Amino acid sequence: MSSFRPTRLVSAATAAYGVYALAKPSHLPDALGIRGGERTSYEGLAKTYGVRDLLISTAGIVGGQRVRRLALGARITSDVVDCLLLNQKLSDGTARKKATAVTLAWAALNTSVLVADVTKG
Repeated sequence: MSSFRPTRLVSAATAAYGVYALAKPSHLPDALGIRGGERTSYEGLAKTYGVRDLLISTAGIVGGQRVRRLALGARITSDVVDCLLLNQKLSDGTARKKATAVTLAWAALNTSVLVADVTKG
């Protein structure tokens, strides 16, 4: 079983975010400028992201080659879905731009690692 270090590194970064999202779910509404009663909804979303990302990243860290690649695919899909969901939920243009930039940047990073992993054999 060969190990492609970048795959495991981005999985570890995803795990770190998962832990952070669970430890401080207020980071999401804070980053998006959410105030008032909507904060609770975004904190719940952050917790959901945390659990999901820990599950995906665990597979990406400890799984075999096929599982690691599937984890990257799941991460990419999750980021694109997060982008669409947040763009639908957010009414503030600045918050939408921020959410789009972050989610699509992570999707692009994971895509580049997946392509490199596959092409390295």
